[in-house]
Amino acid sequence: MPYMTSPNSSSARHQSAVCIVGNGAIAKTAALGFAQAGHSVTVLVPPSASITPAAAGEPAWDVRVYALNHTAHGLLSSLKVWGALDMDRVAAVDTMAVNGDGARPGDLAFDAFGAHVGALAWIVEDRNLNQALDAALRFAANVTIVQGRAVSLALEADGASVRLADGSAIASALVVGADGGQSWVRGQCDIGVDYRAYHQRAVVANFSCDKPHHGVAHQWFTGEEGIVALLPLPGKRVSLVWSAPDALADTLMNESLGELAVRLAVLAGDKLGELKPLQPEAVKDLPLALIRPHAIVAPRVALVGDAAHVVHPLAGHGMNLGFADVAGLLKTIAAREPQRAIGDERVLARYARARKEDILLMQVATDGLARLFGTNLEPVRIARNLGLNLLDKLPVLKRRLMSHAMGK
Repeated sequence: MPYMTSPNSSSARHQSAVCIVGNGAIAKTAALGFAQAGHSVTVLVPPSASITPAAAGEPAWDVRVYALNHTAHGLLSSLKVWGALDMDRVAAVDTMAVNGDGARPGDLAFDAFGAHVGALAWIVEDRNLNQALDAALRFAANVTIVQGRAVSLALEADGASVRLADGSAIASALVVGADGGQSWVRGQCDIGVDYRAYHQRAVVANFSCDKPHHGVAHQWFTGEEGIVALLPLPGKRVSLVWSAPDALADTLMNESLGELAVRLAVLAGDKLGELKPLQPEAVKDLPLALIRPHAIVAPRVALVGDAAHVVHPLAGHGMNLGFADVAGLLKTIAAREPQRAIGDERVLARYARARKEDILLMQVATDGLARLFGTNLEPVRIARNLGLNLLDKLPVLKRRLMSHAMGK
């Protein structure tokens, strides 16, 4: 069945091998992956969901961007999505420059040349990514889109059934929860979570710069003012992600973007020249938290993306973890024994084991760095800056860190 929106009625019962709950890039990628592997797929999206429209003329720059690594690039390329992106709006990251704080700040730099790759990562707008995914889904075989509100998830003899508010249902051998940090699917499975708010918000906006950025992603650990990143966009443009403590975030959101540009100029010095807002009112803020579910699988259910883990954005790898989940789930299911169904408990347990180390390492690393650089004690400040300088002089360890961050 082709990509379509299916009307709901109390008598409707949709049957497919896989039911994917969610409407973000991870959910869409999972739908494409399963469909291209030959499985029938039903995607359940909220009633208000719509296909991301292609903007007429030159659209404004999206303030929500992702630093996609090689794992994401490889998966999207294999699904024929990467080539459908508007590449004029994608920027390669050639260098990552990390800066400490205090009177003698530490410095650490990673570059594509040292990693023997063409780029460390690629900065892609949320809109650009979703438009490419929607275009691919329109031509995908065996994908049905159902709009509705899920009310219950029940196990059946040979699978699971998601019942909707209008009385209709989606029956499948496997349910994939790709419905975000507050996952409904996860809640239906009674999977507990460890939750800790960082008392920070990510303030995001875009700026033009007088000087070329040369593909450098800058990051400043400022201590009490949080973590500031300026990511390269095509041309003389950069995207801001400022993980700011709540009180400072309130101030930043109440200021004009011109005032925010002045703050950034103090950090950037003469690296980028004068910064100017690309769109005067285009600024958003997102609350930050660590969410660690106690499991990422349940009977006939697998979680991917933010439903499976939410980490601090300081490393820019939340979305990459989600793409790695999808790649891992597809690989595990493709390698299952012929007699095992795709929702088989042992198959899903293999997926959970395969993802455990990568997820745990990213959770520990991002949480540890957020705690370390959020401490303002002078001895800690000195130690962490010395650590940055030392790491910068250890090429073997640097290469290992780069390799993991790139997903290679």
